[in-house]
This record gives sequence, C-alpha cells and structure tokens, in this order.
Amino acid sequence: MTHATPASAKPVLKMGLPISNAKLGMWLFLGTEIMFFTAFIGSYLVLRMGSPGWPTDPNVTHIKIFWGGLNTFVLILSSYFVVLAHEAMHNGEFKKVTKWLVLTMALAVVFLGIKSYEYYGKIDHEILPGLIPETHQEALEKLVGKMNRAIRVNEYEDQRTKLEGELATLTANKAKEATIEAKNKEIAAAAEKFEKARAIQTEYQPLMDKLAENRGNTVTGEADALKMFEEVEKTTLPALQKAHPAELGGIHIPHPIQFGNLFASCYFLMTGFHALHVIVGMILFAIVLNKGLQNKLTAANADFMENAGLYWHFVDLVWIFLFPLLYIV
Repeated sequence: MTHATPASAKPVLKMGLPISNAKLGMWLFLGTEIMFFTAFIGSYLVLRMGSPGWPTDPNVTHIKIFWGGLNTFVLILSSYFVVLAHEAMHNGEFKKVTKWLVLTMALAVVFLGIKSYEYYGKIDHEILPGLIPETHQEALEKLVGKMNRAIRVNEYEDQRTKLEGELATLTANKAKEATIEAKNKEIAAAAEKFEKARAIQTEYQPLMDKLAENRGNTVTGEADALKMFEEVEKTTLPALQKAHPAELGGIHIPHPIQFGNLFASCYFLMTGFHALHVIVGMILFAIVLNKGLQNKLTAANADFMENAGLYWHFVDLVWIFLFPLLYIV
C-alpha cells in the first residue's frame, strides 16, 4: 500500500557542499582577487611581448634574482607554517597555533624587509616610473640636471634674487642703515656662491648648448646624442669630477633604458599591490595571534583561522607567478 505525499509537504534541502558561509565568502572574494591579478599579469605580458627591446639585463634593471628567489622560499615556508597552525587549531593545540603563527609573521616581516631592500636599490639608482631616460639625449639632459643641482647654481641664483628683492623693500621703507648693510652682506655672500657655481657650470656649458641644438633634431638626433654620450662618459665627466670632486664627485652618468619607465611602472604596480596583500594577511594573522598570546583561542576561531590561511596561500601563489615573470623570464 502506498501513501501519497501531502501537497503541503516540502522536500528537505541539502547543501551541495558542506562549507560555512564564511568560507564560501572567502572563496568568492579570492575569485575577485584572481581576476584582479590576472588583469595585471595579462597587461604585463601584452606590454612586454609588444615591446621589442624590453629591458631584461639585471645590471640595467637592478633586478636581484637571488633576493627574489629567497623571498619565494620565505613565502612557501610561511605557507607551510600556516598549514601546521591550521592543523594545530583543529586538534585543539592552541599553544602550537600561536607558535606557528609567530613564525609565519616573522617570515612575512623578512619578506617585506627583502622587498624594501630591493625597492631601496631601485630608488637609489632612480629606476622609477617617469625618471628613467630612454634615449641618450634624455640621459645627458638628466646628467646636466643632476650637475646643476649638485653645484646648486639655480638655488644660489634664486637666493640672490630674493635677497635683492628684500633689499629693495627695506630701502623703500627707509630701514635702518645697519639693517640695509646686513642685507648687502647677505647678497654679497649669495652672489659669491652663485658666481662660483656659475664658473663650474661654464665648464660644461658647451654640452648644454649642444643638447639644446640637438633637441629638435628628429633625423640624426639620437645618433648625435650617442656620440656626445660616449664623449661625456669617457672624457668630459671624469675631467669635471677631477677638477671639482666636492661638488661633482658622487655623480654617475645615467644610462638610457628602452621601455624603462614602462618596466618600472609594471614592476612597482605588481609587486607593490602584492606587498599590500601581504600586509593584509599579516593583519588577519595578528587578530588570531593576539588571542593566542592572551590564551583566548578556542575552537570557535577555527573558521577565521582557515579563511586567513586560504588568503595567505593565495598571496603565496600570486608571488609564485610574479617571481618568474619579473625576475627570470
């Protein structure tokens, strides 16, 4: 005998996947992050493949493969510690969770420290977006700018002009003679510094004049600039540095890097956003670690720990893609 199911009865709904809402939300969030970094990596590949002559020499780009490889090892090891922390959390070994998270945070600090060291090297060599000369003309003009700043010729000229304006105001207001005399002394000192700087500038004024003449030359401009560059690098700059070591001794001639600004933009954009994600991961672990240090960790924190771990593994995976693309290929 069969029994009819009442029309009002509803079938019992069962979840397709036994995961919590928090974990589902993290997976959805990571999906958006994957699209985010895919856009970066895809754009980088298109720009690089479409730019013949893209800089790849580590001596030119100041890319340090050793430090990038070490950072890869650091992140992979930190992910292993996260797995151990997650296992300890499920086993109720909360002191071990704290221990593994401390080691994970330490490795994260090491990663950011190495990345800061790499950034410092690029900043020191001015491998920065918008500051890299891509032709020999631009390299020489940048050198002239560096020499002008080193001898402070424009600074002294502006200082003298300002003081002369102040003197005119004092004279018009019939200031005390002692005040006017003191201002005249300041002007004389500024004028002396300016004349000294201008005398040094006069020695490389011919280079400045040649660069000005060559600036609008679209036919043989770069070829002529290359000849000037070779002469300056071998003869002019060493002679100037020998004559004025205090002012020009520490100046290095910038070398042109084709597509250098595009390379630097891609490098800092991709590694910078990745470093930002590392910091976010550290904040997530810091929340769990803070409870662990206060002996307040419970099984109720397992979901949060697992989601933080998923995020950290994603950050690690992104770097595994960035490292060969930016450092090796």
